[in-house]
Amino acid sequence: MRDRVIQIAFPSIGNEEWQALKEPLSSGWLTQGPKVMEFEHEFALMHGVDHAIAVTSATTGLHLALIALGIGPGDEVIVPSFTWIATANAVLYCGATPVFADVDRSTFNIDIADLKKRVTTRTRAIVPVHLFGLCADISAIRQALPGDVAIIEDAACAAGARLAGDSAGALGNCGVFSFHPRKSITCGEGGMITTNDADLAGRSRMLRNHGASISEEERHSGPRPYILPDFNLLGFNYRMTDLQGAVGRAQLNKLDGFVEERAKWAAWYREQLGDVDWLHLPQEPKNGRHAWQSFVVYVDPDKTTLSRNALMERLQERGISTRPGTHAVHMLGYYRDTYGLRDDDFPGARDCAQNSMAIPLHNMMTPDDYTYVVDAVRAL
Repeated sequence: MRDRVIQIAFPSIGNEEWQALKEPLSSGWLTQGPKVMEFEHEFALMHGVDHAIAVTSATTGLHLALIALGIGPGDEVIVPSFTWIATANAVLYCGATPVFADVDRSTFNIDIADLKKRVTTRTRAIVPVHLFGLCADISAIRQALPGDVAIIEDAACAAGARLAGDSAGALGNCGVFSFHPRKSITCGEGGMITTNDADLAGRSRMLRNHGASISEEERHSGPRPYILPDFNLLGFNYRMTDLQGAVGRAQLNKLDGFVEERAKWAAWYREQLGDVDWLHLPQEPKNGRHAWQSFVVYVDPDKTTLSRNALMERLQERGISTRPGTHAVHMLGYYRDTYGLRDDDFPGARDCAQNSMAIPLHNMMTPDDYTYVVDAVRAL
């Protein structure tokens, strides 16, 4: 039955990325160095922030951001219950307690009304997720919180997204991005912390390099070769390599084009599938730009005799890859057992986990691929 295979995601890599690797390979500076610095500078400019700090992944970026903000044992951090598990795991890495909030089925982002119920005197931070590239309503989130609660944007999916004129990563105290191959731009693995807080940026830079008081660039490029850093912080080895930085710069130059192309095909999907009554389709925000890391639909179980999983199996038979949107973290074994959580504690997240479905949307698809996907979905 398979005429072709259309993958759920595929990185768009070209000659520019190959060429970008030549300089670090030739220079011998392969670990964090000048290419990472250039990537950081250009990423900060594009996202309208003063500082960008490259790290090994969005997970380590979340961990560093929380540590740099002083989050630790005894503190509570609110996270949405429908997200990739790393959002909650990073809180535990600090010894703090993740407190789940439910999500809105129409946006997949944190539900403001439920969020308000989760705030306590121990709440120190919140990690709203810009899920699938749609910015969470940071203004409403801020209004729902005491003024001293830090907002750490999980912008893993949201490079290039905007809300009310500001870029993702510039909306809270800091933001954290991912460059995993499922994302719009990639350097294999990698992440970026963004912030306008100079103290937070400085602490994050030290923490990613074992807590070193001076950078490797300062050590190796300065006139005093005997200088070694002091270590006044307990840090980590979360450094990005210059190979990744070089590829990241090449990808960053393509980001706007990638997002524009994805937005065009997302609009086409909505036009072609708008009359399929058992699908709820994602929408472009009225006051911002969706980054369209994924095109995730909600299968209405009351309007179809087939379950979401059965629909996914039938599409797989046609060579069309799909995936559930993401996890309901409170339903996963570790969190369920550790905190005594039940599936029904967060019904929005439960329903999104059971009924969301990502269909292919990436920059390596052809117009014929999109037509094939639509025809297959409509045939169901």
